[in-house]
Amino acid sequence: MKLVILDRDGTINQDSDQYIKSPAEWKPIPGSLEAIARLTQGGWRIVVATNQSGIARGLFDMATLNAIHAEMHRAAIQAGGRIDAIFFCPHAADSNCECRKPKPGLLREIGARLGVELPGVPMIGDALRDVQAAAAVGAKPWLVLTGKGRQTRDAGGLPPGTEIAPDLAAIAARLAP
Repeated sequence: MKLVILDRDGTINQDSDQYIKSPAEWKPIPGSLEAIARLTQGGWRIVVATNQSGIARGLFDMATLNAIHAEMHRAAIQAGGRIDAIFFCPHAADSNCECRKPKPGLLREIGARLGVELPGVPMIGDALRDVQAAAAVGAKPWLVLTGKGRQTRDAGGLPPGTEIAPDLAAIAARLAP
């Protein structure tokens, strides 16, 4: 199975310091839906791994998160792509859970549920925690310069082997030429 793991906010859709709290606030980054379509058509299975502490903070509930994800699924399908699964951490940053990136629990769960060994699997995100989680399980870390990506790159400290690309579309062009 060709698997690619994507972060959500800042990688697929516009990020917000106030969180994405409704389907109306979910806005795709230009080219990201086409990138998902390209990966899908190239035989890749696409899984999203996202921290969603807005649930623990009481900013939105599970029904709203499901509605946001339904909008993302609909938009990907409309563009000719498919998101096979979404895994998320609902906990606050101070909860010390194992599933909140940069800890590797969420990615390990993806590997276990799909029966996939994670070494070499592309994990694409815009934040240091995304590439750190990827490195922790031996996945291939990719940093996009959308969302918080430029600040993440400029701050340094990326795991060895992290590749950097302007956006998800540029990575899709490399993975599914």
